[in-house]
Amino acid sequence: MLEQARTYRRDVVAGRWVIVTRYRRRPWEVIVEPDFDTRLLVVVTAYPVREA
Repeated sequence: MLEQARTYRRDVVAGRWVIVTRYRRRPWEVIVEPDFDTRLLVVVTAYPVREA
């Protein structure tokens, strides 16, 4: 899912980011948070976005 990322923006929670992507031809948002100690990107949650 993340390899199809289109854009990203800051989340309302400090230190987290929203990645805008597509999955099965539908828009999704993935909330991620970097873990600097382990140098990993932690996925907090992912959810589909309703298209207008």
